[in-house]
Amino acid sequence: MENFLTMSEMALKIENSRQALAYCDYIATIIQNNLKYEDQKDRSMLTSVGKIQYDLNEYGSLASTKKTMVVEDINGKQYKITVEEV
Repeated sequence: MENFLTMSEMALKIENSRQALAYCDYIATIIQNNLKYEDQKDRSMLTSVGKIQYDLNEYGSLASTKKTMVVEDINGKQYKITVEEV
């Protein structure tokens, strides 16, 4: 119930400040899913597509809407993909 109240308060703050929603989660998920799908379909050049990581502060609360994931290719080279509201 406490989480629901916190979410409700956050929603009211957003509504009151007339901010538009950010779609970082949605965009990051599309990127992650398509990397997995396209790599399996074509050449399998990637060994892993990591989980989407949230930008958290030291207390574990959301610091921003930024999302990141790490992708590794067949040579062991890693890439960090970031989706961040501008």
